[in-house]
Amino acid sequence: MYLILLSILIPLLTGVLLLVSGAGKRLSVVTGTCLLLTDALVIVALFTAYGTSYTLFTLADGLPLLFAVDELSVLFAVLALIVMTCAGFFSFVYMKHEQKAHRYYGFYLIVFAVLNALCFAGNLITFYLFFEILTLSSMPLVLHNGSREAVMAGLKYLFYSLCGAYMALLGIYFVYRYSGTLTFTAGGVVLQSPAASAVGLTVNPSAVSLLLIMAMFMLIGFGVKAGMFPLHAWLPAAHPVAPAPASAVLSAVIVKAGVLALIRTVYYIFGASFLRGTWVQTVWLTLTLVTVFMGSMLAYREPVLKKRLAYSTVSQLSYILFGLAVMDVQSVNGSLLHVLAHGLIKASLFLCAGAIIYTTGRTRVDELRGIGKEMPLTMWCYTIVSLGLIGIPPTGGFISKWHLALGSLSGAPSVFRWLGPVVLLVSALLTAGYLLPLTIHGFLPGSDYDYAKHVKREPSPLMTIPILIMTVLSVLIGLFPTPLIDFLTRFVRLLV
Repeated sequence: MYLILLSILIPLLTGVLLLVSGAGKRLSVVTGTCLLLTDALVIVALFTAYGTSYTLFTLADGLPLLFAVDELSVLFAVLALIVMTCAGFFSFVYMKHEQKAHRYYGFYLIVFAVLNALCFAGNLITFYLFFEILTLSSMPLVLHNGSREAVMAGLKYLFYSLCGAYMALLGIYFVYRYSGTLTFTAGGVVLQSPAASAVGLTVNPSAVSLLLIMAMFMLIGFGVKAGMFPLHAWLPAAHPVAPAPASAVLSAVIVKAGVLALIRTVYYIFGASFLRGTWVQTVWLTLTLVTVFMGSMLAYREPVLKKRLAYSTVSQLSYILFGLAVMDVQSVNGSLLHVLAHGLIKASLFLCAGAIIYTTGRTRVDELRGIGKEMPLTMWCYTIVSLGLIGIPPTGGFISKWHLALGSLSGAPSVFRWLGPVVLLVSALLTAGYLLPLTIHGFLPGSDYDYAKHVKREPSPLMTIPILIMTVLSVLIGLFPTPLIDFLTRFVRLLV
């Protein structure tokens, strides 16, 4: 378990060192070395500490700072290290012309440390502690350029996130009151703990009603980080102003902290059996489908590339939340597959957008006619991952959405059994409508385009290789999904 602590402490202390000293010309070397070392520590920890837990110290009676490694830790930790490393190396070129790069890299490494802590948190109080720290450490990435727009977006992100976290904290108080424990347990602790039996929770309708209300508070509160309606507005405000690699991390990993929080809350604290068939499930399903459709429509209408991708994130994250809300084995499998597929795809899309902005200075979609002639490799990667986000085989996005649709048809309650797949299909068509025009006009700019004047100007290999890596991985998930599905199914059956 010492490897887990090292995977948190090394990037944390290195980040603080960069904030204090700046590291001068060795900034990229120090950051790159720390990223690779942390990756190695996380990978070894996943193998050696799997299935174990470790109490660092006790915050109060019955509230230990607990770390553990389970299947969910593996999935989210692997996604975090891939995206953080690829976006980090991409930054070495992208941030060359930015001011105060040492501040960016310092907070970037601190965020990596906090993400590792979230992945390895063994109980809800440990998770909540680092969930709050994640907001505070990632906000400087949003307001990095110091413009008024960036500062306002950062404050909006802070306000929304803190309000959501306090809603969740209220629920945590009541969960602890009636269950007596906050340790993550497959299947939940609300109905299974001795404390729940002692207070007669199973035969106490008022207590059950109160806990259902608290569950809804926690779903909305943690759902803020995942961009769920009605508290989603921070996300499209934050992405356009942040540096492109920071946007990639925000969209692919940091918002997944909200998803991880909801999984832990629903399946490891309350339990699917406690929430299934209640008004909480109905409201949650409704909010997710509203978010899926609304996010896609807003993305379709948005002319600025990075903001379009931000609205897309709002929509795609609620694909994941919808599958979780269905509470069926196949739908939860689809959600967890989409966590990985969406993370790789959306990070690739934001890095492609960053490469285009860095190379050409253009930010609007209507300015990018013929971009495929100038940057063919970047645009081919953009096209492939776009097909994955739409759900075209043989990409990982197709596999995850296939399982989401089948899970909805077999396990969703009443009207959601058909409404869910319909909304997902409409959203997929809208996704094609807002992603593929850039490809079409990029490679086929029309007869009036001056082909003689275009100049090929692919960015540095340090920018293209990270994009290529994640593009290839997103396709490999679709080509060889069986090992991953088998791994997920083994532990999802214990949750649902």
